[in-house]
Amino acid sequence: MELLALRLFDHIADTGSFTAAATHFRLAVSTVSRQIGALEEEMGQRLLFRHTRAVTLTEDGRQFHEQVRDILNRLDQATEALTSVGASPAGILKINGPVAFGRRHIVPLLSEFQAAYPALRVELTLSDAYGDPVQGGTDVTFRIGSLSDSNLVARELAPMRFVVCATPAYLQRAGVPSSPDALKDHNCLVYRGARGLQYWYFRGAQERDWHELAVAGDLYCNDADALLAVGLLDRGLMLFPTWLVHEELAAGRLCTVLDNWEASIEPTRTAIHLVFPSSRLRSPKVSLFIDYIRERVGSQPYWDQERLNAV
Repeated sequence: MELLALRLFDHIADTGSFTAAATHFRLAVSTVSRQIGALEEEMGQRLLFRHTRAVTLTEDGRQFHEQVRDILNRLDQATEALTSVGASPAGILKINGPVAFGRRHIVPLLSEFQAAYPALRVELTLSDAYGDPVQGGTDVTFRIGSLSDSNLVARELAPMRFVVCATPAYLQRAGVPSSPDALKDHNCLVYRGARGLQYWYFRGAQERDWHELAVAGDLYCNDADALLAVGLLDRGLMLFPTWLVHEELAAGRLCTVLDNWEASIEPTRTAIHLVFPSSRLRSPKVSLFIDYIRERVGSQPYWDQERLNAV
């Protein structure tokens, strides 16, 4: 029984795709098919149902996969533990995160991390699409906002704080809104992504429920950096997380309004999480990276420290 065949079978079971396995292992699809066929012949059982749109496990395949996954995880952990004894972490660390957060925070933190552990190579993918960490073979994924139910493990990295902000010139020209309802008289620059138009939510200090506002303006965009660039041209109000605009706020290029209201893009408080398959937590390099990132960001994230200290 070949180890490659087991790894291919494990990947196909997770992704439901021969093509995904071929891409991940850099093999031809025909090679993957031959390996799986030989594995099934050796086992004397059909392990996979081949459908037009997807590949699914048979009942025998499901039971076999549980054992195979455990064996592969143990093998990987044993190999990594043995090779890391008395040495710095090495190998490839696959990281995924959203574009704007990645440029501002993941990239600098990764640079520091790799300077401390030069034997590590990092494959960083920045995308605002919600990819499957298992299918993508990702070790750690940075997720912003609400999490969907899954078998992945999530660790909160930092709470998300949102502010309504604009340039001093815009506020001098258009006035400062005194309440969320006053936003209807302002030009609001609004994010519109794959999930549709982003609503703005507010609640007062003594309120339990959030109030939804469908704000409007002359620009809707699916790129946060583009919206920010337009806002810095004195064009309108923006609702952004502090991790995105903390430098502009500190420099006085942007000013916050409606500070007596809590703001969000969902009717709940949101956070930034580190998400990963449970098996990755046993990896020394993954555990080291997670601990490093959480320590560097801090219990009160560094991008909020200056603002909180000024209050």
